[in-house]
Amino acid sequence: MSGTAIETQVDAKSADFKTNSRKMIDRLTEIKNEEERIRQGGGAKAIESQHKKGRLTARERIARLIDPKTEFFELGLYAAYEMYEEWGGAPAAGTITGLGRVSGRQMMIIANDATVKAGAFFPMTAKKVIRAQNIAIENRIPTIYLVDSAGVFLPLQEDVFPDTDDFGRVFRNNAVMSAQGIPQITAIMGMCVAGGAYLPVMCDHILMTEGSGLFLAGPALVQAAIGQKTSAEDLGGAKMHAQISGTVDFREPDDEACIKRIRALVDKLGHRPAAPFDHKTARPPAHPGEEIYGIFSSNPAKQYDMREIISRIVDNSEFEEYRAEYGQTVLCGFARIGGWAVGIVANQKKHVTVAAPGTGEKRVEFGGVIYTESADKAARFILDCNQNLIPLIFLHDVNGFMVGKEAEWSGIIRAGAKMVNAVANSVVPKIAVICGGSFGAGHYAMCGKAYDPRFIFAWPTARYAVMSGDSAAGTLVEIKIKQLEREGKKLTDAEKKELHESVRATYEHQTDPRYAAARLWVDAIIDPAHTREALIEALGAASLNPHVAEFKTGVLQT
Repeated sequence: MSGTAIETQVDAKSADFKTNSRKMIDRLTEIKNEEERIRQGGGAKAIESQHKKGRLTARERIARLIDPKTEFFELGLYAAYEMYEEWGGAPAAGTITGLGRVSGRQMMIIANDATVKAGAFFPMTAKKVIRAQNIAIENRIPTIYLVDSAGVFLPLQEDVFPDTDDFGRVFRNNAVMSAQGIPQITAIMGMCVAGGAYLPVMCDHILMTEGSGLFLAGPALVQAAIGQKTSAEDLGGAKMHAQISGTVDFREPDDEACIKRIRALVDKLGHRPAAPFDHKTARPPAHPGEEIYGIFSSNPAKQYDMREIISRIVDNSEFEEYRAEYGQTVLCGFARIGGWAVGIVANQKKHVTVAAPGTGEKRVEFGGVIYTESADKAARFILDCNQNLIPLIFLHDVNGFMVGKEAEWSGIIRAGAKMVNAVANSVVPKIAVICGGSFGAGHYAMCGKAYDPRFIFAWPTARYAVMSGDSAAGTLVEIKIKQLEREGKKLTDAEKKELHESVRATYEHQTDPRYAAARLWVDAIIDPAHTREALIEALGAASLNPHVAEFKTGVLQT
């Protein structure tokens, strides 16, 4: 692919560029400070307690496990954010997940954080581990578990134990991953009790450090249940499991030795066939990623050219734009990111003037809105990418589909259904990045969480919900006012304004990307300037799975 370099016309000295940059940097600073607080886990006292036991914290273990001079790409950092506050909170849901290089291999790492309620499983803890496992399954990523957990958080057991996306699914996934030939290595580096004891034993390799415990029931519960008195070491210590039960494969004196052994085992793993996606030597973009701060505008009323964003993400800033003069509010085209061939579907935020079908009259199409022609083009492009084994990248800043008589007469529902059908049945890897707004059915058509993206990332400026805050507040307030009037109450203008602001504030809070990340609707909130690096990491993971299913769409509304 020779590629067509994107012409850029960025004025870094303009007032808009400076305003956008300042807003983005302020937002990023807020996010990064919040992330640093989350990374403290249970706090200084809990960290000190872990060290007094002769154990490293989960983050210290991961730092020693991954290759020197490489970075841990953390997923789900915001899981359980602002949740479980009545129990003192659960930073990062008490577990750490992400991708890291170990002995040169990309691995999924899942580590219990014993500084947070002794590593107990909250409802979101189970969901976070399952999400990490699902990513590993979809992409065939070898997985390392660093176990240090007291088991289920009992006060919330009814929300942890029984459902399909609860605690038991973790062990089911262990079995499925093993059957699919996805390597799993578990290191017991603290407590591993009750149902949680099944996780390590269902993996390929089991390591255990001295002073750790592995048992279905601890000494106190054993005595209460059957009257038998025993020490934790005799019941389920590392020596017992290494010499008597034969449950563990390697007994290690401490965390450092255990981590060294894990790295040695990963070094011996075989290599399976790679995926059929095309890859060449990577070339950096022609323009710096930091310029995205000034180009992008989070103000829905402001326009910007999404091509300028793409030029700072793709190799050599080359983008082969597909049907560039048709359906211009959605950009489609081919490029490379980190050497990987990709197809890009992106919402264009610039208004465009086009000739109306049938009449030829000029009309303005609004940026960020999907029109009939845009949906038709995107659907066809997605079919092409599946036909030619090209992974798909979706860049969201979408208000939704166009409405009104002209849109309905043009067949917007039919065209939208075609695009959604193509996205839903796509078999090549899909990766979504929510840059700005992602509202209504536009979120679905652009491969939202319900449409199985391998990874879904969000910028700090992301907002997504059924509709924008102002629109939702106006609708909800109108309904509330009519309800009150039926009850014989009449609000003053001041009361109406206060109600509007209250509803809007609540709604806006729920559209914040941290609210979404807390519930694992997005995998990570990323720095826009590092979007390229995040996509390269995700594409590298996707390339580990050689299987691509047969592509079928079923009935298309044509």
